Amino acid sequence: MRDIPYDERPYRPCVGIFLINDAKQVFGGRRIDGRAEAWQMPQGGIDDGEDAETAALRELFEETGVRADLVDILARSRDEHFYDLPDDMIGRIWKGKYRGQRQHWFLMRFKGTDADINIETSHQEFSKWQWIDAPQLPQLIVPFKKRLYENILAEFAELI
Repeated sequence: MRDIPYDERPYRPCVGIFLINDAKQVFGGRRIDGRAEAWQMPQGGIDDGEDAETAALRELFEETGVRADLVDILARSRDEHFYDLPDDMIGRIWKGKYRGQRQHWFLMRFKGTDADINIETSHQEFSKWQWIDAPQLPQLIVPFKKRLYENILAEFAELI
């Protein structure tokens, strides 16, 4: 795969979860992988044979401990959203197979309580979490995902 030029590599198929509470705040988790103050919403790959909605509910549980019965899916993004990895990450993640991610995003309403959230899962991605006012999200995210977050926020704005 490393012989394939970076710009010819495929995008990794993924999902993202825009989880909102009753106060219309969004779940944000601080990444555990050492990128200082890098926050993001839950996201992850779509497994072979898995549809995007199933992947989104699985990823939400794997990263936050939130069960499917504690959310309502309010919307799915009209199109896939793409981002490219920055130069310093090329070849370091996903075994160099992908140039970035293509994501289906889901807006979900959280029906549980904060006690239902447990980020200390077997697939732990976050060192801590908080509810964030939606307009703040693009300022907290890693720069290479900022435009994607702005686009998701704009697409779901009327539903938040």
